[in-house]
Amino acid sequence: MAPPRPADGPAPWLAYASLAASMALVGSYVGLSRLLVAAFPVLLLAWLRFGIAAVAMLGWLRRRPGEPALSGREHRLLFWESFLGNFLFSLCMLYGVALTSALAAGVTMAAIPAAVALLSRLFLGERISPRVGAAIACAALGIALLALARQTGPASAAASPLGVVLLLAAVLCEASYVVIGKQLTARVAPRRISALINLWGLALVTPLGLGQALRFDFAAVAAPTWGLLVFYALAASVASVWLWMQGLRRVPSARAGVFTVMLPVSAALVGAGVLGEPFSRWHLAAFALALAGVLLATWPARQAAGSARRAWP
Repeated sequence: MAPPRPADGPAPWLAYASLAASMALVGSYVGLSRLLVAAFPVLLLAWLRFGIAAVAMLGWLRRRPGEPALSGREHRLLFWESFLGNFLFSLCMLYGVALTSALAAGVTMAAIPAAVALLSRLFLGERISPRVGAAIACAALGIALLALARQTGPASAAASPLGVVLLLAAVLCEASYVVIGKQLTARVAPRRISALINLWGLALVTPLGLGQALRFDFAAVAAPTWGLLVFYALAASVASVWLWMQGLRRVPSARAGVFTVMLPVSAALVGAGVLGEPFSRWHLAAFALALAGVLLATWPARQAAGSARRAWP
């Protein structure tokens, strides 16, 4: 089998476009979820999301020829991957957006790379560089400015303290998802991981979602809202994962991480441009800090390449 094509040489623009589209898709459904939580109870919304995605990913559940059977440890990791990264993340994100705004969600979600660095240090022993430390500080300052926007801005721009706490919890859940995923992708195909953790998410939320479904008037939901729900389910569980994996085939992971900047950008654009949420100077400052933190945490360093050139005889 031919080795994978290196990312050096001409820029792989199609791969870059896939990475950017993946993160823009994630940010857009984070922003648009505010419309869905206005139409559906949160637990019912999460149940419908997992159910639609489970039908779409039925073909991904099968083990491919030559793929080893899952060990007991991998089954446990898949459960925690789903419980933290799918189930709890969805609930914290949906409730958090309902109590704050798409803008607040975009700024807070920009702390994901810093949270990944912290958890990787705690559980995987990875070193936190000074630049990543600065990224963590930027994320903390951006979140602090959200609280200032709540105190000084109009009521419609206010971010509930509980909502911000829930969004921070969603950030930690997503970071846990990344750290656990590092241990799963060595032996399990990414598509099968996605399908299995979505199935676990469906199993976890079904008892809660069914209770709300029995009391919900589905006939009152407008057709465009159903279309938005299908988009949300497919974007959250299928399309964004596939696009991300397609991009990673040609781009080193460190460089690919730069494209996470599209998540807060698209969430903020949806909040301000589509939902008409007010965008104050405090939101602008918090957003700028959040973007600076993402770039600091993910921009590829040149030190290693420079050292390699110096070492060449």
